[in-house]
Amino acid sequence: MTYCVGLKLNKGLVFMSDTRTNAGVDNFSVTRKMFTWDVPGERVITLMTSGNLATTQSLISLLEERSKVATERSPSMLELPTMFQIARLVGSTLREVISDSHAEGQEASSKFKASVILGGQIKGGAPTMFLIYPEGNFIEVTDDNPFFQIGEAKYGKPILVRAYDPDMSFEDAVKLLIVSFDSTIKANLSVGLPLDLQLYLQDSFEVSDKPRIEVDDAYYQAVSSSWGDALRNALAQLPSYKIN
Repeated sequence: MTYCVGLKLNKGLVFMSDTRTNAGVDNFSVTRKMFTWDVPGERVITLMTSGNLATTQSLISLLEERSKVATERSPSMLELPTMFQIARLVGSTLREVISDSHAEGQEASSKFKASVILGGQIKGGAPTMFLIYPEGNFIEVTDDNPFFQIGEAKYGKPILVRAYDPDMSFEDAVKLLIVSFDSTIKANLSVGLPLDLQLYLQDSFEVSDKPRIEVDDAYYQAVSSSWGDALRNALAQLPSYKIN
């Protein structure tokens, strides 16, 4: 399984994804689920993927090929003028991959499904994000729905809903996401470290650093331990239920 989150802040975009893939309870591996294309000074485009691994790898390979090979560059993510048009391109490419992969029938089709978070900025437009469904349709981030999750979303969503603030700093956003991911990792074996992180500052049109948070990362371990302690202390301070 997978867990990926994209946050839209007033100062930019924040992306985080886990890297665990599994083919059974005792067969785990590490696979990147976050991918970035950029034209320095003009655009930055980031994708995070969840779902059938063959489908997501084929999607990324097609988008990569069509961004590099001259005869396949129309349309290309590096040429389209808006993020909306790029979302349409990614959606149609995802639909194409799924259609080419499965045998006929709805049940067969479901085995190859995948979802995508697309985010970025093109010069002349604002930073934005899209959630792209297996059918190729998509929705755009809004003030009322300022973040997207794909994969195992339910365990890490409550902290995002309660603590997200569009004015928060990148540092606080990373702390919030680590708590969300830690809650998910503790509840679901199919999500695991390392975690890939990317920060995009509005109007910078570059990504200077894409850190990977490893299992032994000191900050991650400190947040995980402190959050557990804080929850236990908060629970202890709540009024006890009275039994007659």
